Amino acid sequence: MPPSNSFFEQLVKAYANDLFRYAFWLSKDRDIAEDLVQETFSRAWKSIDKLKDENAAKAWLITILRRENARRFEKYQPDLVELEDALMADKAQYEPDEKMERQLLYQAILSLEPQFKEPLLLQVQWGFSGEEIAEQLDLKLATVNTRLFRARQLLKKRLTQSESAKRLIG
Repeated sequence: MPPSNSFFEQLVKAYANDLFRYAFWLSKDRDIAEDLVQETFSRAWKSIDKLKDENAAKAWLITILRRENARRFEKYQPDLVELEDALMADKAQYEPDEKMERQLLYQAILSLEPQFKEPLLLQVQWGFSGEEIAEQLDLKLATVNTRLFRARQLLKKRLTQSESAKRLIG
């Protein structure tokens, strides 16, 4: 029996914010992120009967969103945005030093090449295991583990360089 309308509504309520944050990380643009989420749910609604396992809904929605993001590159090249515009939508109040550290972390993550940034975001933001990331990205587990390790090493290096630069300036 196909999932019900109420099931779809539950999916939207449960994952809309998370999908938006992930789309925002991918696109670095609020409007594009909103469009990606809208199109993701539109496609999910049209094919909800193909979802065999309700427990796999999160991975299924992520896959749809990733494909939607790839489709937009077939259509046009997005404009580059300023780093400040690319920061997360749901900012909380932070002390100045903590806010600066978060911004440095975001800047470092955003500066990673997509091959390193995407697996890291899937693991950190979505909580996917290495096996799930490998399936999502159609890669071998060893490749995913290598990319995650390399992403962390690059982040550590960039953050260490930022801290050194901050000490020189301050």
